[in-house]
Amino acid sequence: MRKQKGFSLIELLIVVAIILIIAAIAIPNLLRARISANESSAASSIRTMNTAEVSFYSTYTGNGYSKDIVSLGPGVVTGCPAAGPLVTAACLIDYNLALATTVANAKSGYYFGLGNLAGPPYLDYTVGGSPAAFNQSGVRSFCAVEDGVIHSLAVPVAMSPLTAHATCVSAAWPQLQ
Repeated sequence: MRKQKGFSLIELLIVVAIILIIAAIAIPNLLRARISANESSAASSIRTMNTAEVSFYSTYTGNGYSKDIVSLGPGVVTGCPAAGPLVTAACLIDYNLALATTVANAKSGYYFGLGNLAGPPYLDYTVGGSPAAFNQSGVRSFCAVEDGVIHSLAVPVAMSPLTAHATCVSAAWPQLQ
């Protein structure tokens, strides 16, 4: 009789079982790392919008802070207007961040909102960011007001970006460490 070469069915099943066990251990860690990266990106985006608001305030003193996030961006995907920055397209943040105001246009798993109490001139602002898919793209929301301090809070499933000034600075929203 000839000797057969190759793997038996049992050996192949054992290898497949080992691969599945390794995947079951690795995938949750990968998802947690992705959530952490998305949250870092969201906090950085809030910081970018804080800086942009300060620049907007000093550039357009008669207007105060911007009325919305879109005004901080270039206005169109092709870039700043040919005539230069405007109060409606200040070119202070990139187009993707300026557009990330809905779940459908989320940037790195987060979408953002900006609120003002009254104006113009807008003498205050509150910028907030929430995960587009809670527990998949992130588990914390972020907000900041004109003092530039970023606050965070673990959020429920249906929370939208916080744009209420008093709530953002309340004790329920601790400062980001």
